[in-house]
Amino acid sequence: MPKNNHLLPWAAFFLTLLCSLPSPSQSRERIPLTRNWIFVAGDTANGKPISPNSIPAQKGVEVDLPHDFQIGQPWVEPSAYEKPDESDAAANVKSRLSARGFKEMGIGWYFRRFRPEPSWRGRRVMLDVEGIMLVGDAYLNGQPIGGTDYGYLGFESDLSDKLQWDGDNLLAIRADTRNPENSRWYTGGGLFRPVSILVTDPQLHFTRHPLYITTPEASTGEALIAIQAEITCLLRTDSLTVDVELADQKGHTVYARTCRIRFNRGQKTCEHPVDSIRLPHPMLWSPNDPYLYHARLTLRRPDGSAADTYTQRFGIRTISYSPQYGLHINGQKTLLQGMAGHHTLGPLGAAAYPRAIEKQLRVLKEFGVNHVRTSHNPYSQAFLDLCDSLGILVVDELYDKWLTQYTGGRTPWVNLWQHNVPEWVKRDRNHPSVVMWSLGNELQTYWSLPFADWGVTPYRLQRELLHRFDTTRPVTVAMHPRGRHPDTDSLPAPLVMETDVASYNYRYMYFPGDGRRFPHFMFYQSEASTSAMGANFFEMDLNRVIGLAYWGMIDYLGESGGWPAKGWTQGMFDITLWPKPAAWHLRSYFRPQEPVVHLAVEESRDNTVWNDVRVGTARLTDHWNRKDGSLLTIYTFTNAEEVELRVCGKSMGVKANDMNPRTRNKIKWERIPYKAGHIEAIARTGGKIVARHRVETTGEAQSLAAVPDTLPWLADGQDLKHIFISATDRRGRTVPSCTSDVAFSVEGPARLVAVANGDMFSNESYTSSHRKLHQGQAGIILRSTGEPGVVKVHARAEGLKPATLAIHIGNPSAKP
Repeated sequence: MPKNNHLLPWAAFFLTLLCSLPSPSQSRERIPLTRNWIFVAGDTANGKPISPNSIPAQKGVEVDLPHDFQIGQPWVEPSAYEKPDESDAAANVKSRLSARGFKEMGIGWYFRRFRPEPSWRGRRVMLDVEGIMLVGDAYLNGQPIGGTDYGYLGFESDLSDKLQWDGDNLLAIRADTRNPENSRWYTGGGLFRPVSILVTDPQLHFTRHPLYITTPEASTGEALIAIQAEITCLLRTDSLTVDVELADQKGHTVYARTCRIRFNRGQKTCEHPVDSIRLPHPMLWSPNDPYLYHARLTLRRPDGSAADTYTQRFGIRTISYSPQYGLHINGQKTLLQGMAGHHTLGPLGAAAYPRAIEKQLRVLKEFGVNHVRTSHNPYSQAFLDLCDSLGILVVDELYDKWLTQYTGGRTPWVNLWQHNVPEWVKRDRNHPSVVMWSLGNELQTYWSLPFADWGVTPYRLQRELLHRFDTTRPVTVAMHPRGRHPDTDSLPAPLVMETDVASYNYRYMYFPGDGRRFPHFMFYQSEASTSAMGANFFEMDLNRVIGLAYWGMIDYLGESGGWPAKGWTQGMFDITLWPKPAAWHLRSYFRPQEPVVHLAVEESRDNTVWNDVRVGTARLTDHWNRKDGSLLTIYTFTNAEEVELRVCGKSMGVKANDMNPRTRNKIKWERIPYKAGHIEAIARTGGKIVARHRVETTGEAQSLAAVPDTLPWLADGQDLKHIFISATDRRGRTVPSCTSDVAFSVEGPARLVAVANGDMFSNESYTSSHRKLHQGQAGIILRSTGEPGVVKVHARAEGLKPATLAIHIGNPSAKP
């Protein structure tokens, strides 16, 4: 576990936000446009913004960012002529919305009025939009000012000469998700990431994503830190003065220097080496101790006054790769133990709430996960900030397919990548958590890609451009499981021969043979099936491979196996992040030093096949409320040497943990007779008990219980509180058979933003004020409204004692 206090990642993120707020003493101001937006569903007659005076006449609602306008829409059941899933059939057409989570596609408009501050006059005023899902355009006072044809990446627009200084200005942003074929999963829609206004000096300033900080040498004795900056200068000067300051994680200055750099006045914007620093006795960044520094650069005018200041977090670490050892971080073998999945956050949809991202990462880390592959598009900046703070290693992926259809749909991909690659790499390259770049996914089977050579030339072009902005990480593409060489399956696809890392989705069994033929190959299982858990880990040469990422580790909307399932159901965690029993199998080998044993009862099996890979998993539960006289198949997940199984105190025998990779840490017990009372698994190593798991038969449900997460809740208007709801018997045990409909109400400075219960087959809305329990459980998410105080949450269900919870929301200006 990281040495950092558990408050630090969120506190660091929040302090970064505070540092960006406007202050008279700052040369750079960032003003978040989080609140007071008006959202209008649907489009205007001509696709252009309505006039400011007509907004009240529209059926608009006030919303705060981040916002996903699709998550609250009704489910759309397939029509009679559609297949309920994505399969093809002669008699029916493929389901139009199965891949997209059975939510209708559409258009939404966001409107916000603002009045420029007098201090902005004569300065450079920029609109900064981190993303619009799926594509979008921005307007100021009815005039177009910019947009994005690939909504996972942001853009900025210069407002300086377009502002009305004597009154309100109207910012309008149009988000478009209309074509369901433009993605293969639920993307959400709208302003799902931050929007802000940036104010700087017009003649001397740092550009967008201006710094490039590398640490080519790093040890506990000394680190070499190289800082490069991109600067715009319209002054008549041949040199610039830049103050460089480094601060440690506690805010103490560890280095300060004033540097003079030469500037070619004819270029206006140039990228310059600023400083090369030898820092003695640095703290190194690693997954187990993610220590972060801050670099603060200040541009000074010829008179010595500060023109612009930019602060960037970074970590001091080295990474290296080899066919012999896979990945080394700071010279130590590090195995990627991870997940691959989409950017959405369960019942919140695509809205990129930092606290929801943090909760997800903390849950994953608790089970031994140290890695996320951002499949198949760039995640939010908040995600990468939190990965830096929590020590999660990232394979950062730019695209799904190099086809117009999967990159927004309105601009040809051949015209996009030249703009997308620089924005993506410059945005993400200073994050120590990012250890590999991935340019795409499962595309080597497309002969129709540009240049008709199975993706080789498009890869070379993108990689060359990427190296213009970063050369410290390898570059890869994740390969389709069916995509071997077009002439023979005995050879890898031509694209594999080009990539720095051989990334195979599911087909880890090719690693040994391909490694013998091509000794320079370095292998990464970029997607692994949850149905083959254990085998697809232990059958790899863990000393030599880079690691693996389990596909769909968390259930998600979209890519449904068929109505009424609203999405992927093969995960180890449900959509509320509650661990399914299989998560404990994962934990047993992702955290081998921690003794683990966990019981699971098999209820059914799913034989779903996806891309010629069996992805269906056994449906497991871990309660002991069963039908009298039933004979059960039970699994005990453990990393101990043996397990004894007892039912109501009677031993069912002792079984050894078979070291066969296909059954390791997964002991199967068949025809175990059910008897009400309890079942217990006792794990032993060396003859000593190292872990126990006991499950009891519960009584009837009598009460509701509400348990909040333990993270602090800040009154910043965006912070979240996750609350776990359960039906309990008189002894406080969760009653899995209870399906009561629970109604929620909230008093105080917060509002309910999501409800869920982990049941992907439910037709209930994630944005309602009630939810039926599933397995006796549900979860709700509250959002602070921006004022400190006490929030009371009430949960009520017919026939059950209600639950009331009082939670304090802290002042964001107070020290954590």
